[in-house]
Amino acid sequence: MTTTLKIDFVSDIACPWCAVGLGALEKALNNLDGEVKADLHFQPFELNPHMGPGGQDLGEHLTQKYGSTPEQQAQIRQTIADRGAEVGFEFHPGGRGRVYNTFNAHRLLHWAEGQGAGAQHALKKAFLQAYQGRAECMEDAEVLLAGVAAAGLDAAAAREVLASDAHTAEVRERQQLYAQAGIRSVPAIIINDKHLISGGQPVEVFEQALRRIASGEVA
Repeated sequence: MTTTLKIDFVSDIACPWCAVGLGALEKALNNLDGEVKADLHFQPFELNPHMGPGGQDLGEHLTQKYGSTPEQQAQIRQTIADRGAEVGFEFHPGGRGRVYNTFNAHRLLHWAEGQGAGAQHALKKAFLQAYQGRAECMEDAEVLLAGVAAAGLDAAAAREVLASDAHTAEVRERQQLYAQAGIRSVPAIIINDKHLISGGQPVEVFEQALRRIASGEVA
């Protein structure tokens, strides 16, 4: 018997560990095919909500925010690249280059949630590939629309979303909801509204947690 689990994947496309976590979750769900089915929703979280137009150099940003050295940053990039390779995600060799404001991407992801089964998931993956995989400029409307097209969605409708303030209030409301729930870092994977898995965990961690929750071992 297959158990359906509601999974809210709280994340930001600016977060490389979110790409790792999503890949691991997907593999875990594939391994649990026939046991667990996911009702998957991608929820907004901004790592850098106050980032201005043009963004900021990644190295400069990481040094400013975390006090890390270029050597430390290179080491972390390699660790992330290795973890990405394990779940089939290829990161851009030099990192994402610049840090951009991702709010418009979140608006489009919210829009995509209403565009049919699998639409939001496909768009999330397209945006992660563009930003983390190819280091593209994610504040550029044309880059976002290319992601929409790559996900098989209506680029003309998405352009109308970007040209308006559509979904702004809804995204802000969801961000506030998760902030009030205590989410301070991502990815944060919330199962059935009460079980939290934090971080880009290995496949086996997701697999074990999902199996236990689906079986009722964890109330």
